[in-house]
Amino acid sequence: MQNLDKRNRIHFGLGTIGRDMFYAFEANCLLYFLSDVLSLPVWVFAAASMILSIMRIFDAFNDPITGLLIDNIRSPWGKFKPAILVGGVLSALFSLILFAGIGEGWVFVILFGAAYLLWDITYGINDIGYWTLLPVLSSDQKQREKTGAFARICANIGMYIVMVAWQPVTQMLGDTPTVWFWCAVVVAVLFLLGLLFPLLGIKGKQVTQTSQESTSVKQMFRALLKNDQLMWTTLAMGLFMVGYCTTVNFAVYYMKYLFGNEGMYVILVAVVGVAQLGTLSVYPLVARKLNRRSLYTLGTVLVLIGYAIFFFAEISIVLIAFGAVLVFVGQAFIQTLMLMFLADTVEYGQWKLGKRNESITFSIQPLINKIGAALATGIVSLTLIFSGIKIDGGTAEAIDSQGKLIVKLAMFAIPLIMIVLGYIVYLKKYKISEKFYAEMLQDLEARETK
Repeated sequence: MQNLDKRNRIHFGLGTIGRDMFYAFEANCLLYFLSDVLSLPVWVFAAASMILSIMRIFDAFNDPITGLLIDNIRSPWGKFKPAILVGGVLSALFSLILFAGIGEGWVFVILFGAAYLLWDITYGINDIGYWTLLPVLSSDQKQREKTGAFARICANIGMYIVMVAWQPVTQMLGDTPTVWFWCAVVVAVLFLLGLLFPLLGIKGKQVTQTSQESTSVKQMFRALLKNDQLMWTTLAMGLFMVGYCTTVNFAVYYMKYLFGNEGMYVILVAVVGVAQLGTLSVYPLVARKLNRRSLYTLGTVLVLIGYAIFFFAEISIVLIAFGAVLVFVGQAFIQTLMLMFLADTVEYGQWKLGKRNESITFSIQPLINKIGAALATGIVSLTLIFSGIKIDGGTAEAIDSQGKLIVKLAMFAIPLIMIVLGYIVYLKKYKISEKFYAEMLQDLEARETK
């Protein structure tokens, strides 16, 4: 059993490298592609960025339906692997359309909007199918923490490969729309190759079991709305993701327009990446010493201190790096904890409602990510316009002191408020402690023996 747990942990984690490369290229580079590579007229940029926000929110509420469909899949390979494969192939195809830059004016806006909606839906299928495997692989909290931490390490490796490489690679090759399209092709291929790890490597009866009865739409709403701990986790995660995505999406603009050296962006990302990977590597060790509430508090305190430093840090790359490290180390702890909280609500729903709905429960994760990314895109896009960075006919070379203040408030003050509010929700409403979870499992086992 231990060998199988280790095998599944490794293949589950390795599969996230290509997935997060693929997602990071869309989530963190697409807006820059629109604003600085295509050099769209301001009205086209505003329309396209508005589509990103609206479509993400619209499709986010489609994710529970996607979870319902996955929970009802019956196949010799179970319900997760077909979703991972089909969603992966289709989302890879639609991502290429996004970076093809087809058409002009309203034609571009319409084609871009349609491609983005289809990309969002199909990637959601892959994402829900993938992360639903986490609570299925083990119900032991420590095993989940090991698997979740290793998966986050691999995911961050994939993300930081893109975050560090996209700017120097695209500039070295000419920074043209054609160069960006072929970069999108490479990332999509790596994404699909990475899916072979979970598809071929993860084994176990629990992965392929199809014995559970089908779930209806009414039961879907019950599984979501009656699971109070899932709802509070959703709110806390949503607030956190708005703050996290906003800060990440602003980073390249901050280095270009406030610090004044766009080339230092790569160094900043590399430093932050090493810090986050180191944090995730020691997460299981830290989790042995601190309970989850203490760990969440530690992460939030680090974020608070980091943002306070970052607000005044543009005078020095050392201060920028120090503040960024504190922020992203704290966020690494919080992100991993959020994944554990969500996984534990699967058993809580089973304990409270009498039925286990992994995919419906984990449909909340992409829903939250999309809403967080949508609101962050809206915040960043409006800030680019009102600060003077994005002007009619192109991108400004510099912004005045008022514009810099607008960027700093949007990049730091708004995220800080969101992250603190998420922490307060957790403290007040989340009750699945380690002790409570153990008692739940005992009760579930007792029910099965009756």
